[in-house]
Amino acid sequence: MTAMSSTTLAAPAAQPVQPLHLHRRATPVPAPQGPWTVNAIQALLDKPLMDLLFEAQTVHRQHWPAGDIELATLLSVKTGGCPENCGYCPQAAEFDTGVKADKLMEVDEVVRAAQAAKDAGATRFCMGAAWRAPKDRDIEKVSALIGAVKGLGLQTCATLGMLESHQAQALKDAGLDYYNHNLDTAPEYYTDVVSTRAYQDRLDTLQHVRSAGISVCCGGIVGMGEAPVHRAGLIAQLANLQPYPESVPINSLVRVPGTPLADSEPIDPLDFVRMIAVARITMPKARVRLSAGRQQMGEAVQALCFLAGANSIFYGDKLLVTGNPDVEADVQLLAKLGLNGHRTTTTTSEGGAVESAAGACG
Repeated sequence: MTAMSSTTLAAPAAQPVQPLHLHRRATPVPAPQGPWTVNAIQALLDKPLMDLLFEAQTVHRQHWPAGDIELATLLSVKTGGCPENCGYCPQAAEFDTGVKADKLMEVDEVVRAAQAAKDAGATRFCMGAAWRAPKDRDIEKVSALIGAVKGLGLQTCATLGMLESHQAQALKDAGLDYYNHNLDTAPEYYTDVVSTRAYQDRLDTLQHVRSAGISVCCGGIVGMGEAPVHRAGLIAQLANLQPYPESVPINSLVRVPGTPLADSEPIDPLDFVRMIAVARITMPKARVRLSAGRQQMGEAVQALCFLAGANSIFYGDKLLVTGNPDVEADVQLLAKLGLNGHRTTTTTSEGGAVESAAGACG
């Protein structure tokens, strides 16, 4: 009997144990309870850009439909000749910028412009006048404009300078929905920009507007030579308003020859994106408006701003007295990005459209 050979099967070699890594989605830092401090806002501005954008987009989607962009139209109903000395503004009478002073437009002119904006799809129509503070007779005339535009079924917005409480109430009674009055910058830097009015004057106007029951549109400008702490201070002022504005325009300075700030160093585009993101995080329910300076940004930076939470733009060839991307370019950009525009427009007393460095006077 032949012996059968047997083969011993070797046990498989032990495999090294691989550590298990769990990748958890980052959770945005919740908004602090109570007022935003300048230090807390500066900490947000200093975050790694990708982390900041993720947090801002997360906050944005918690409060707004994805891809929803408000398109706004702004008509300069009274251009130039302003007695203020805001260093960014080409409409100041003391600066030689080539802007001519016009009288207040007539009702029929404004109605034609508003109707054209509505026909183009606008839902909100903003009227800007280059005044330091309107007189009561000016308020009466603007009230007629508001009533006429309101009669077309459009939302109404105005930016007329400083208001007294009774003037704000008169505008409310005329049907005004929104009032724009920007803080421009942090209080510590304000006197470097303008000396013809105090910061408190701006805050007082905002309070009059609130007390009258009008929604607030209020933002500021960057790229005016301010330090990073002043940008944080601006956001702190806006976010700590009670309540914070329904609409927050963030403007990049349009450097107009003849203005004192014409030689200011431009803000780094990514620092501008950071401002949009921090505005979104600190004021989650506001319309954050990508405003003046878009013409200089290009499509890629604008796309990052939308990612950072911007959901409103001024739509048209001009914003008061400086350039803005034209309508067709905006339509194409929004289509490329898959964004949905709600058309709400900017024209002047001569039929063209016009932009200040602040996106709107006030």
